[in-house]
Amino acid sequence: MANPYVALKKLLPDQPLLIGTVTAFLSDGRSSVDVPGGVIVVRGQSVAVGQKAFVRNGIVEGGAPALSEQIIVV
Repeated sequence: MANPYVALKKLLPDQPLLIGTVTAFLSDGRSSVDVPGGVIVVRGQSVAVGQKAFVRNGIVEGGAPALSEQIIVV
């Protein structure tokens, strides 16, 4: 019988997908991204400054739709 915790871990992604606004490009090919909770520096400059971006594992994965944010506390 398989361990239920190990089976659950296989279903979940390793790193969370963050959505933030690109605030600046750095000279070394990285970008500064404003995410809920602070600003992070990630690799990649494929999204223009001022646009929303998907970020996972410290890398810009691409542009995100510019939708309004809703924070729901459960």
